[in-house]
Parts: sequence; structure tokens; C-alpha cells
Amino acid sequence: MSEEKSTCNFGEHLMIDGYDGDEKKLNNKEIILSCLEELPEKIGMRKIADPEIYSAPDNDIKDPGGWSGFVVIAESHISIHTFPARKFASIDAYSCKNGMDVNFILNYFKEKFDFQEMEDNFVKRGTKYPKFNIV
Repeated sequence: MSEEKSTCNFGEHLMIDGYDGDEKKLNNKEIILSCLEELPEKIGMRKIADPEIYSAPDNDIKDPGGWSGFVVIAESHISIHTFPARKFASIDAYSCKNGMDVNFILNYFKEKFDFQEMEDNFVKRGTKYPKFNIV
């Protein structure tokens, strides 16, 4: 038997910026925690640790403070950073599992935080990741 080397992409990374969201929801620790608790299962991923969430103070630059939370999943991670005073959030979903349901995730966060506008960037990560096939 010989090994034939080919490549595949390692994973997928969805980056979301949500604008003009509900300030109270963006400042609600329980809503953010519930997103990190329930979203992995909804998108077919497995948590390997409980979500962590922290109050992030104002940094005296452009960040007026908010919440930062993340959950480590077997497939990578999901993170949420909210800035309630700016009605803004920065969210990442990164997975080594291919076939991410981008529209589901976008709609999920739009509903959770009532964003009026969203930007998203979807990147295939590790596009030269080696995959070894036994021939």
C-alpha cells in the first residue's frame, strides 16, 4: 500500500458583526450564556466544556465594555463579544467540521439580539491542510 497525499480545507470560520441590536439583550448575561449553551447542539456540534462568560470593562479607547463569552466545542469554538452601549456584537463560529449552516447561524443571532443590520464573513480555513489517503 502506498499513501497518496491530497488536500482539503481544515475548517470553516464564520465572523459576524451585528449592528443596532437591542441594548438590553446585548447586556443580558443570561441570553448570551444561553446562546453558548444551546447553539452547538443546534448546529450539530459537541460542547467539551461549559461556556465561560465575563464582564468586560471599558478600555478607555473605543470599547465601552460589555460581555465576552465563549464555548469550546469538539470541533473548535464559538465566541460572543457584546458592546451594549454601541448596540453592537462581534461573534465567531469556527469549526473543523465542514458544511456550516451559515444562514441558520445568522438568523439565530439576528433573532436573539434583534440586530437591524449584520455583516458576515465566511472563510475556509486551512485550505492546504494535508489529507492522507491509503491507496
